[in-house]
Amino acid sequence: MKKIMFLPLLLGMVVVNAQIQLGVKAGVNIANFTGGDFGNIDKSPLTSFHAGGILRWKFEHLILQGEVLYSEQGAKLKDSVSEKDYKVSYINIPIVLQYAFKGGFYVEAGPQVGFKVNENVPDNSNGNKFAKNEDFSVALGLGFNKGKGFGIGGRYTVGVTSVGESNSANYDANFKNGVIQFSIMYIF
Repeated sequence: MKKIMFLPLLLGMVVVNAQIQLGVKAGVNIANFTGGDFGNIDKSPLTSFHAGGILRWKFEHLILQGEVLYSEQGAKLKDSVSEKDYKVSYINIPIVLQYAFKGGFYVEAGPQVGFKVNENVPDNSNGNKFAKNEDFSVALGLGFNKGKGFGIGGRYTVGVTSVGESNSANYDANFKNGVIQFSIMYIF
């Protein structure tokens, strides 16, 4: 019984000792579709942006960081006639665990869920959805931040679920998002 009572007390002490921080971040996305069969269509990266807020719980060298980001993703698809941008906008919620080294450098990893808010897909006059409403990814990254003030970061999010909603004559819907992000952040 004493052990059961000790566990919540220990957990409470850990949470109280955590430093809670807020921040903002924005940056560049270099996005592309990975996997899937696009037949005679060439895929190339689409450059766009992301921006949003940060909530961090800092425990010495370990940091649990949650974010809410607006992120434009997609790819440029080129057939024999033209090249068109296929953009899908998401509200992404990554939750990453960071390990901060002395000096301010950190590595991070964690899951991300994305909720589609818009898609801008050429030649979609039949009203079919191009992308699913949810996107699940794994985020891996590194960066530099002294704990407060400005910092920089780089992250790759690799999709683990298919993005495509339905097959078309030009592609198989079994493709995923792959996004490289470069960010500037400010921690208050």
